[in-house]
Amino acid sequence: MRIELLLEHAAGEAIAHHFGLDAPALVRATQDPAHGDYQVNGILPLAKKLKRSPRQLAAPVAERLGRHAAFEHVRIAGPGFINLTLKPAWIGRQLNEAILDHARDAVDPVHEPQRIVIDFSSPNIAKQPHVGHLRSTIIGDALVRLHRFMGHSVVGDNHLGDWGTQFGLLIAGARRFRTSALSAETPLAELERVYKLASERAKTDPVFAEEARGELAKLQAGDSDNLAMWRHFVAITRSELDRIYDRLDVRFDSWLPESFYNPMLAPVVEQLLSSGVARMDQGAVCVFFDDVPELRKSGVPLIVRKRDGAYNYATTDVATLLHRRDELRAQRALYVVDKRQAQHFRQLFALAARLKLPMQLEHVAFGTILGKDGTPLKTKEGDNVKLADLLDEAEQRATAAMRGQRDQGLTLEDGEIASLAACVGIGAVKYSDLRQHRLSDYRFDWDKMISFKGNASPYLQYAHARIHSIFRKGGLEPAGFEAELSLRHPAEVTLSKQLLRFADAVHHATDASLPHVVGDHLYCLARAFSVFYEACPVLHAADRGTRLALSALAARQLRRGLELLGIRAPERM
Repeated sequence: MRIELLLEHAAGEAIAHHFGLDAPALVRATQDPAHGDYQVNGILPLAKKLKRSPRQLAAPVAERLGRHAAFEHVRIAGPGFINLTLKPAWIGRQLNEAILDHARDAVDPVHEPQRIVIDFSSPNIAKQPHVGHLRSTIIGDALVRLHRFMGHSVVGDNHLGDWGTQFGLLIAGARRFRTSALSAETPLAELERVYKLASERAKTDPVFAEEARGELAKLQAGDSDNLAMWRHFVAITRSELDRIYDRLDVRFDSWLPESFYNPMLAPVVEQLLSSGVARMDQGAVCVFFDDVPELRKSGVPLIVRKRDGAYNYATTDVATLLHRRDELRAQRALYVVDKRQAQHFRQLFALAARLKLPMQLEHVAFGTILGKDGTPLKTKEGDNVKLADLLDEAEQRATAAMRGQRDQGLTLEDGEIASLAACVGIGAVKYSDLRQHRLSDYRFDWDKMISFKGNASPYLQYAHARIHSIFRKGGLEPAGFEAELSLRHPAEVTLSKQLLRFADAVHHATDASLPHVVGDHLYCLARAFSVFYEACPVLHAADRGTRLALSALAARQLRRGLELLGIRAPERM
């Protein structure tokens, strides 16, 4: 039940009736309730096309819309916008569908499901996950959940960085610098320490650098000892990654690392050369983009084989595309990767177009997490913040925040607080990120993040729990509660209007790969419910059926919306 589409249909019919044109009505929710609930924006482009006054064109459209059953008021504003205010009775009839639809809350699935690969997280082997991996992981997970809920067939793929020149350094470094005691206590941290030492040594010691290159060559040639060490490094890293993903409640359908594609790289380069997509240039195999204006200016080619015959991640990305086309039968692929990689993906997608790959490709770019000083978030020592440490601190701060809320109505014992620490703390970390427009950089702020006031996950979780407390007091079950709505109080109407927007929010968040749209809806819903809760007694109201039904639907939307963002919604706080 997408209200914007329903209203667009009504406005489009009015435009077609008066002007005989199939012109888009462009109906959107208003930003300010003083201007009504929705606004028809399609008159201005129509006026430009017809070379007529927009207000004159708006008048007959507004007059016809005024006779529609949905609208209480239809007013022309500004240069030719048409502001629409919905009738409470009409709102109630629409929401009745959502109240009865426990499976989907009236969010219709897509008409044409697609096979979609979502490529996200993608950390490197032998390195501890740090805060830089957070955004790709939780944005990607939210997109998997959203697309799957909308009916798409989704493959969440973790494209691990487990192959390449760093492993020569790591193997040589492990033989020279590795400490048995540290390897037993903190194996992944020890691998990271060894790699840093090896990298620094290779910069100043040509003999060691040559030794590392030799170890890499042996690995790539299939040397049994080096392969065994490489597999050990991968296993150590996977063990730590599994712990982190389990804490984040993130799952993958596929873990196809760079090494999986290694046997395909030589045939891929030969295919690019034979088809004329790539050509030799100064000993390297390159793809040039002279016919692509946005890439031609830079003059930088995509190198798929280096002068020394080595392949790189660009080669692997091409092989990955072909595998997703041929084996996974993907119709669409989303790459959830830092916006600083935009140039690489423009080149990759332009190459895919030359190969005529029948896939929609999208770079789901995102910004950087900043510290309070506005620079990328680091420890006091200047290192990247380890993800495990960040999640530990989130749980500790959530515990302290819940204890501090006991005098504000939080009715939890210490044991209950301990059981909710991960749910509240890690949920707060996720929501703090997902409520941002993904392209924005944002400042990491613990105080705002773990707050029971304002736009934060604990506030939304508490709103959900408070609704469940109403039903517990009444000895009722919200899951099975249904009633015909009769909206009378202004707070009932305001809450109902927000509930009506859920399907539009979910569809828009999915279509545009913008999880924050769901977050915006949930925050507005929690605020509307708070006003409703203060103004409208529920259990002892004369018409408690309507109020209980609104409360039950609000709880369901809060729970489902948070779950789509990968956040749990407790029933008691």
